[in-house]
Amino acid sequence: MISVVVPAKNEAGRISTVLQNLGTLPIDHIIVIANGSKDSTMREILQLRLPKLQIMYFHECLGIDVPRAVGAKAALSLGSDVVLFVDGDMVGTFNENLIELVDGIQLKHLDVALTNCYPSPPRHIERYNPTFQWRLNLNKALGLDKKVNLSTTAHGPHAVSRRLLETIPTKEIAIPPVVMALARTHKLKIDVATTIPHYRLGSSIKNQIHTNKIIDTIVGDCLEAIAVFHQQPRTRQWQNTTYLGYHQDRRFDLLDSFLNENVRS
Repeated sequence: MISVVVPAKNEAGRISTVLQNLGTLPIDHIIVIANGSKDSTMREILQLRLPKLQIMYFHECLGIDVPRAVGAKAALSLGSDVVLFVDGDMVGTFNENLIELVDGIQLKHLDVALTNCYPSPPRHIERYNPTFQWRLNLNKALGLDKKVNLSTTAHGPHAVSRRLLETIPTKEIAIPPVVMALARTHKLKIDVATTIPHYRLGSSIKNQIHTNKIIDTIVGDCLEAIAVFHQQPRTRQWQNTTYLGYHQDRRFDLLDSFLNENVRS
């Protein structure tokens, strides 16, 4: 069974395209995690009437990446063997790549199937977005840099296996780079399964404040993942700077309540 998890917050004008694209795939469930939207996102979702659609609505915003953990738990409960993650603003046409991600799990027996979003990375990545350098730092720490280069669960569609979801704590999926660290710790298989250049994702363009916070989020996530892999206390600090970004807005309290409620039921 194949499920796609789609986090969606304030994606009016985009979410319909994303879900219509996904609706043409040979998959079993599309799990939308609608959270904290103040626009017409929910109305657009409901108007589509897609037969594969499963909607999980949260009035409060869960924060970045937390919806992935919610969706992963739901997909596991539905009996999914493959879980795809596609952001609710990615209006690009890349269904054939999503099939390659699924094939990476089903045919190549991967546990984490990644997308290469930078097939031609800049020569001096340290001069670019700091996330490039920290993605590479993490992948080097994991012994994966020669295999996956800059690819990461923090960027682009990716897929995971049921084995991974049954191996690592669901809560950890809310910090995507930590998923890679724990997968490596448990000797699960990680590799690139497809290539989608970043511009083809069709992600929405945000302002510079958002961009800076995303950079800090991903750098902090990579630092935390490196610490986890080395079995050290978690830290988001490097050279006297603490990289929080949107991490402080992640509602782990709401995630814990959701996971605990599912355990009781």
